[in-house]
Amino acid sequence: MPSSLRLARLRAVFAGTALTVGAVLALAPTADAVTVRPSAQQADSTQQADSTQQSSSQQSSGMTARQRFAARADRVLHVASNQKGDPYRYGAAGPDSFDCSGLVYYTFRKALGRTLPRVANDQKRAAKRIWHRRNLRPGDLVFEVDGGGYAYHVGIYAGHGYFWHAPHSGTVVKREHLYPSHWRFGRIIKSS
Repeated sequence: MPSSLRLARLRAVFAGTALTVGAVLALAPTADAVTVRPSAQQADSTQQADSTQQSSSQQSSGMTARQRFAARADRVLHVASNQKGDPYRYGAAGPDSFDCSGLVYYTFRKALGRTLPRVANDQKRAAKRIWHRRNLRPGDLVFEVDGGGYAYHVGIYAGHGYFWHAPHSGTVVKREHLYPSHWRFGRIIKSS
């Protein structure tokens, strides 16, 4: 920390009172400001506190891309899991009922502040395609598609072959194993 900032922190105005800092004693007149210089021991402790703050901020900003992705995916999955048991309703986007794309729309908006298109096929187009299932990460989107590639269902991959989705009328939001179907995969979460 520059010494001018350190000195600015240590300036004090005390009208007619005695100020003791370390081994320095200063008597301030009623209208004047007194600059108090810290003792060597206090200067060292101030520098140590500043370096501790810098290293902790470097640790949080020093996350790897994979760690940033995982933290965002955790927020997404937390929001999705909180909707467990909410009823399916065609065209609904929360907070108390959902259709499949409405669940994805609501979850990403609430977890990351990211507004996605409202329809499954448009969400597929907005996502970066993942070509192989083995490259899926929790938080990615899974799209059930017809023979022409049109996405008619979407969910949020939860890891280990499971995904969160709002299946169809008469059901509720739930975590379910990826069943046999034609799947396409996409990524919305960015690690940068």
